[in-house]
Amino acid sequence: MPQFEFRGTSRTGEQVSGTRFAPSREALDAILRREQISPTRIVEKGREIAIPKPKVAGRVSAKELAIFTRQFSVMIDAGLPLVQCLEILATQQENKGFARVLAGVRSSVESGSTLANALRQYPRIFDDLYTNMVDAGETGGILDTILQRLSGYIEKAVKLKRAVQSALIYPVAVIVIAGGVIFLLLWKVVPIFATLFAGLGVQLPLPTRIVIGLSNAIGLFALPLIVLLVLGGYGFKKYYETATGKMQIDTVILKIPILGNLMRRIGVARFTRTLGTLITSGVPMLEAMDITCCRRSPTFTRMKSTPRSATC
Repeated sequence: MPQFEFRGTSRTGEQVSGTRFAPSREALDAILRREQISPTRIVEKGREIAIPKPKVAGRVSAKELAIFTRQFSVMIDAGLPLVQCLEILATQQENKGFARVLAGVRSSVESGSTLANALRQYPRIFDDLYTNMVDAGETGGILDTILQRLSGYIEKAVKLKRAVQSALIYPVAVIVIAGGVIFLLLWKVVPIFATLFAGLGVQLPLPTRIVIGLSNAIGLFALPLIVLLVLGGYGFKKYYETATGKMQIDTVILKIPILGNLMRRIGVARFTRTLGTLITSGVPMLEAMDITCCRRSPTFTRMKSTPRSATC
C-alpha cells in the first residue's frame, strides 16, 4: 500500500500535516474529509499531487442565498437526501457561478465530507455564521430547522440593509448633485462674470475674489482634479477595507451627531440578531461571541492585531 504525505486545513482553520497509508489518493482524500480535514496537498513517493482549489464563484446576492436556504430547508424537511437536494438546487439556479458552487458542494458531500466542511470551501459565499450554524444543525439532527432560521436571518438582514439605503439615498443624492452643480458653476459660469468684473476696473469684495480664484484654479486644473478625486476615492475604498482603516473611519462616523447615532443603532441590531440566532441554533456561547464580534460592523469592528478572544 503506498504511503502519502498530506497537508490540509481542519474545521477550526488550523494547518495539519502528516503521513498516511492508503490504497489511492482518492481514498486518502475521502478519509481526510471524513475526519473534517480539507486537504490542500498530497505527496506520493516524492511526487506531489495538487488538490485543485474550488473555483471562485461570481457575485451571489443575499437574496439568492436566502432563497436557496429557504428551498434547501423545505426539501430537507420533506425527507429528500442531502445530495439530491443539492443537485436539484444547482440545476435550478439562474446564477451560473452559484450553480457551480453548489455542484462543488454536492461533490464534496458525495466524497464523504460533511455539509458544513463542504460549504467552508467557499468562504466568500458561506461565511462563518452560515457554516457554524449548519455544523450545529448537522450535529443536533435539526438541519431543516437551522436552515429555516438562517433564511429568516438573511431575509431580515436584507430588509435592514434596504431600509438603511432608503434612508441615506436622499441626503447622498442631494450632496452629490449640489457638488456637481457647484463644480459646473465654478468651471463654466463664474469665468463669464469674472471677465465682466475685470472690465469694470473696480475693487471686488474678498468673497468674490475667493470665488473667482477657485474658478480660475478649476479652469486650469479641471482634468487633474477629476483624476485626483477618482484616485482619492479608490484609495479611500482600499484603506477602508483594511482593519486599521475601518476602525479609524468608523470611529469618526460614530462621532457624527445624526449619522453616528443611526449607525450605532444598526450595529447593535445586527449584533443582537446575529448572536441570538447563533445561540438559539446551538452554537456555543464563546464561539458565537467570536463569530459575532468578528463580523465587520461599524460598531463592532476589531483590529487584525487584536486577539479574537480579547476582542469578544
